[in-house]
Amino acid sequence: MDQQTIIDFINAYGYLGVAGLIAIETIFPPIPSELVLTFTGYLTTTSQLSIWGAIVAATLGAYIGAVVLYWLGRLLNAEQIERWLAGRWGKILHLKASDVAKAEAYFRRKGGWAVFLGRFVPVVRSLISLPAGMVKYPFAKFSWLTLSGTLIWNTVLILVGHYAGQAWPTILAIVEDWLIVIVVVVMISGLIWLGYKYKKQRS
Repeated sequence: MDQQTIIDFINAYGYLGVAGLIAIETIFPPIPSELVLTFTGYLTTTSQLSIWGAIVAATLGAYIGAVVLYWLGRLLNAEQIERWLAGRWGKILHLKASDVAKAEAYFRRKGGWAVFLGRFVPVVRSLISLPAGMVKYPFAKFSWLTLSGTLIWNTVLILVGHYAGQAWPTILAIVEDWLIVIVVVVMISGLIWLGYKYKKQRS
């Protein structure tokens, strides 16, 4: 799916288009969430889309896609998934068995937090749900960590697109190189702000 098709789809279907594209992106990594989300952020300045509505739609879409992969992981073992990806479906999804192996190794290294942290890593962001399902990681914890990670990811990129305005394509190119740094800065800033508010309420 090329850039113009993605832009046209969001223009045509609004929140539903955002949720649908992000759900598909979670299952099909080649669709770039950075493009979808920054353009959506820009649309909040030129259409009836609101920032919070866009964030909710994108987070819901990401969660739906993650849940699909989680339950696929619960239904199939590693050998079945690798065999599945080695054939026609691997070509359709643009995925290799080695991609799943990397996601599984990342999950075993980080444990449950890989579900949260993996949302900020390309390809792993999509595939981390598979090993979580394969090891039967508790669904409630999986859901909470998935929603938390995707909420941060979506919020940062939509806000970037919103404040970049018509310069969003230029900013997107920069964001792709510095995205992890931007996410970390936003997370730290958010924690500092929450700590300040908590301290203020206690005093």
